[in-house]
Amino acid sequence: MSKWVYTFGDGAAEGRAGDRNLLGGKGANLAEMCSLGLPVPPGFTITTEMCNWYYANGRRYPQEFEAQLDAALDHIGKVTGRRFGDPSKLLLVSVRSGARASMPGMMDTVLNLGLNDETVEALASDSGDRRFAYDSYRRFIQMYSNVVLGLDHEVFEEILEDAKARLGHELDTDLTAVEWQEVIDLYKAKVQEELEKPFPQDPREQLWGAIGAVFSSWMNQRAITYRRLHDIPESWGTAVNVQAMVFGNMGDTSATGVAFTRNPSTGENSLYGEFLVNAQGEDVVAGIRTPQNITEAARIAAGSDRPSLEKLMPEAFRSFVEISQRLENHYRDMQDLEFTIERGKLWMLQTRSGKRTAKAALKIAVDMANEGLITKEEAVCRIDPASLDQLLHPTIDPKAARDVIGVGLPASPGAATGEIVFSSDEAEEMKSVGRKVILVRVETSPEDIHGMHAAQGILTTRGGMTSHAAVVARGMGKPCVSGVGSLRVDHKNGTLMALGQTFRKGDIITIDGGSGQVLKGAVPMLQPELSGDFAAIMEWADAARRMKVRTNAETPADARMARSFGAEGIGLCRTEHMFFDGDRIVSMREMILADTEKDRRAALAKLLPMQRSDFLALFEIMAGLPVTIRLLDPPLHEFLPKTEEELVEVAEGMGVSSDKLRQRTEALHEFNPMLGHRGCRLAVSYPEIAEMQARAIFEAAVEAGRRAGKLVVPEIMVPLVGLKKELDYVKARIDAVARSVMDETDVAIEYLTGTMIELPRAAIRAHVIAETAEFFSFGTNDLTQTTFGISRDDAASFLEIYRQKGIIDQDPFVSIDIDGVGELVRLGAEKGRAARPGIKLGICGEHGGDPASIRFCEEVGLDYVSCSPFRVPIARLAAAQSAIRKAG
Repeated sequence: MSKWVYTFGDGAAEGRAGDRNLLGGKGANLAEMCSLGLPVPPGFTITTEMCNWYYANGRRYPQEFEAQLDAALDHIGKVTGRRFGDPSKLLLVSVRSGARASMPGMMDTVLNLGLNDETVEALASDSGDRRFAYDSYRRFIQMYSNVVLGLDHEVFEEILEDAKARLGHELDTDLTAVEWQEVIDLYKAKVQEELEKPFPQDPREQLWGAIGAVFSSWMNQRAITYRRLHDIPESWGTAVNVQAMVFGNMGDTSATGVAFTRNPSTGENSLYGEFLVNAQGEDVVAGIRTPQNITEAARIAAGSDRPSLEKLMPEAFRSFVEISQRLENHYRDMQDLEFTIERGKLWMLQTRSGKRTAKAALKIAVDMANEGLITKEEAVCRIDPASLDQLLHPTIDPKAARDVIGVGLPASPGAATGEIVFSSDEAEEMKSVGRKVILVRVETSPEDIHGMHAAQGILTTRGGMTSHAAVVARGMGKPCVSGVGSLRVDHKNGTLMALGQTFRKGDIITIDGGSGQVLKGAVPMLQPELSGDFAAIMEWADAARRMKVRTNAETPADARMARSFGAEGIGLCRTEHMFFDGDRIVSMREMILADTEKDRRAALAKLLPMQRSDFLALFEIMAGLPVTIRLLDPPLHEFLPKTEEELVEVAEGMGVSSDKLRQRTEALHEFNPMLGHRGCRLAVSYPEIAEMQARAIFEAAVEAGRRAGKLVVPEIMVPLVGLKKELDYVKARIDAVARSVMDETDVAIEYLTGTMIELPRAAIRAHVIAETAEFFSFGTNDLTQTTFGISRDDAASFLEIYRQKGIIDQDPFVSIDIDGVGELVRLGAEKGRAARPGIKLGICGEHGGDPASIRFCEEVGLDYVSCSPFRVPIARLAAAQSAIRKAG
């Protein structure tokens, strides 16, 4: 027979802290506190397994559950000397949820359960306080009616506010017992009116209703949303905790409060919290009354004239401080505590690891390591890598008012304010005169690089988390909100429509790349501060990790930024991004329009010195660290104008006929360019392009070596290889250029030639390709596209639907699909090593900055990950955590 119920109380418990998967976080910690001998009201926990059984069986319970429930109620009765439902020995209980992952405020609670028209009199007699008894009853009716019976709590608030106004009272605590009885009558009448049945008087019926409501709350909309945002699986379920009631609303010697053992905003090592006298738990967070500070120091700092708990109830305060310190030392983490004081006696209702800001998390982890409470490795593992984004980018002041006009995907973190512009040329032009802009597009293309670089942030109405705009913005460290489908952009008329409002060029908006919100007007910002705690955690992380962390960068600014964040080389330099500026795009278009190889080479000769200077700058910034340069990857049509208007303008500027340019554009058009004439296929068709790039790389390496006085070893990466013969062909051209440059300069050049593994065939045939390739870099953006057969730019429209319907757990472009794409990476790595022991293996897709994907890279044993500059600290921390956990 399954065990569905676990009891705790009187210094003993059937569970412990390690049982959180079964008992939920709250239930496991109540059991642990009880076993530690702390003052915990006795109770029992109904397991998370029951929640899953409940949903799997049409919201019913197993036959043996009722007997286990009755036995658990008897357990509470023995500890307290009371009986549930017995007016002569009245036992009231609370019913609370408790998932294994903390979900503050997401699910439901019922207090004072067991009260009815008869037992309320018993409570009045037992406590000697009729006002308290009827206050508790009205709270129960209001809470139970909302949580279990489904009535809006505002219905009851209106009744109460009307009564207070009629009676001339300002606060709930001003009402007398008789006045509360009048309110209760109105409450019960409202329940009868709304539901056409009376408020339930049977305590057992109340209990079964509350248990079912807590289980049901696991599937309410706010809980579903919270789980989606925090990647909490539905299959975890919630536990239900039933405890004997203790009362903080039993007069002026009673109170209730919430506290943290350290400041959750700053991390300061001081007790932080609030309490209310003569109140129950929900009063503290409801905002109806102003809470008081727990410590005297906090009261003075806040300038409050209301007494602290330290002054008001010194004995209970001393007990609370002692228990707080004991729990922090026991759990070795900052604790979030709930407590009640009933007529001077302290009761602990909850402890859990407290939520905290990224800044506080760093300080708490570093301080606890320095105090000897945890190890440096544990400190490293205490920080959520993704939370570092809060520290690396400007963010919107949490106190600022937000006028939201649209919500999309949080594609690149940080926040930015600027004037709306609708073209990249406008963005560049306005930046040149010192104005800050937000580039607003339906979607961006490689041709928008200069505008994206000039803008403070990027906003698109199409595209997903790995669209062009998202990927490039992250690489630049610029905020981006993508896929805001509710916005309408009219480039021709220069307007942006949002919620019935029309915005034009020059109007001010703010984008929040952390939340995906688009805001009207300018909004106050907080600038990032990289504190000493950040540096300490990064130093400890670097000491613990095995994998190297490189960056994806092709501009000196990106390379310097990445180095400042601790990048150990460049894992991906996308050379195509270098061809879109000024004279370069003209020369590139001349090359594309050329009818002969001779004319193509003439145009490429103009690009050669530009490429050489680009690579020289990167080699010098990286100062001997590895630099992996990818040869030209996108199809050539991306460098040509898109609209007829642009086509005519470009043709005039180049001095060629618009007909010739149009014919060439049409000739290069492909139905599916992602799978078309690109990558190594370009180098096979037009080897002169690869030869020019190889020459620029080798000449830059020679010059950088001369200046530095030491050898520079470039890594040349051939993209989109699916056949060994493709790589053989291109490598032969690269080798020939290398020999020429060595002959011309009389300098020996060392270099590596490798490939991106971004096609399933390449992963499957990796053992053959590795006979030629000296390194592999897994390009997981394209490998995901080609494995799934979906476009990352268009998939956002349906992937979220897939996620909501439980078909996928995570967007495969955000976090690597371990079972499919990951299996190809694993296969490619194993086959590559088998053919070439010691082959260098890395990853340079967007997954290189995703903590979950980095864990997988550690499992597979890759040598490095490469990511955008602003994700380098995230990758360093995630790589360290992966190594620590694998070793442990």
